[in-house]
Amino acid sequence: MPWFVKPKFTILKSQQTIQNLPSGMWVKCPVCLKVIYIKDLEQNLKVCTCNYHFRLTAVERINLLADSGSFTEFNSNITSADPLEFTDSKESYIQKIHKTREKLNLNEGVITGYAIISGIEVVLASMEFAFLGGSMGSAIGEKIYRAICASLEKKIPLIIISCSGGARMHEGILSLMQMAKTSAGLAMLAEKKIPFISILADPTTGGVTASFASLGDIIIAEPGALVGFAGPRVIEQTIKQKLPEGFQRSEFLLDHGFIDIIVNRKDMKNTVKTCLDFFNK
Repeated sequence: MPWFVKPKFTILKSQQTIQNLPSGMWVKCPVCLKVIYIKDLEQNLKVCTCNYHFRLTAVERINLLADSGSFTEFNSNITSADPLEFTDSKESYIQKIHKTREKLNLNEGVITGYAIISGIEVVLASMEFAFLGGSMGSAIGEKIYRAICASLEKKIPLIIISCSGGARMHEGILSLMQMAKTSAGLAMLAEKKIPFISILADPTTGGVTASFASLGDIIIAEPGALVGFAGPRVIEQTIKQKLPEGFQRSEFLLDHGFIDIIVNRKDMKNTVKTCLDFFNK
């Protein structure tokens, strides 16, 4: 008997339901509904043939940009506390943090460090959406701020890859304070004319969008990325109106001047290098 049994396909209305697929070997594109062998998807940088960009982990994004072996992490020991002793109906905030750390082998939802990109030294920060939705608490704010300070100290460009659901409600006002702290740090960077490139991945929302993610000298977004403050469903429920098609997607934001360029994942490193070369000149 062959190791692989051809999956059965059932058509329900216009949607294709796939049954009996081996777990972890295949994934279905949410846009074109194509079933993709996971190794083929990874070889294509997790981009479907229809150009839908699946999410990458923070480490995968670092590997995509940084020259091989050049990334050196710093401030990895910074972790969240539980100042409000937040507890919901199921578990405490600190329990969620510990569980997520063990699952992802990460202390927090952003990785920061020094990197070389096409021969140019930079400070690089990459957010991890799988860590409580990439939400920004006091630890993430501190790590981002220290990355800004490292860029200031060494007078080298800063690159932040944002992928976040917004501020972390478990920390209340302490989370919201990180918006001002990171923005103030970037003001110092701008004063010294040190470049900051902001890369927006799907999704970039809430307090992250309303602070450092929107303050780049150049703002780059991946195709189809959701970028905004409140989500489209929240906005529709608030204003009682239907939003325009593609609202808050990167293509819509490019047309309305919020971002500078949309870049496919395979072209991201070359585009960042071009930007860095421009600033160096």
